[in-house]
Amino acid sequence: MYKIAVMGEPDSIYGFATLGLDTFPFDSAENAGHMLRKLADEEYAVIYITESLASKIKNEIDRYRESKLPAVILIPGVSGNTGDGVRNVKKSVEQAVGSDILFGA
Repeated sequence: MYKIAVMGEPDSIYGFATLGLDTFPFDSAENAGHMLRKLADEEYAVIYITESLASKIKNEIDRYRESKLPAVILIPGVSGNTGDGVRNVKKSVEQAVGSDILFGA
């Protein structure tokens, strides 16, 4: 059975544990890239990462952009929304559909 993980700053992700998701707190990118690879090798189908952490491990995240699993999805953290998550979803939809059906631009 596939699992769901959430990586990011502790204050941003602990609420996800109440939903039954596995949480992996990181304040820095020092070990986060290694953990992302480990989670991808295990049975995690979806890995949510806060936008601020994702900006620090962009090269690691790019490894999984073309793969079916895991789906790496950026989410805003307590520090705010950078817009990277929305841009990534928009880019994925454009690749899948061939046009921008979300924002019509």
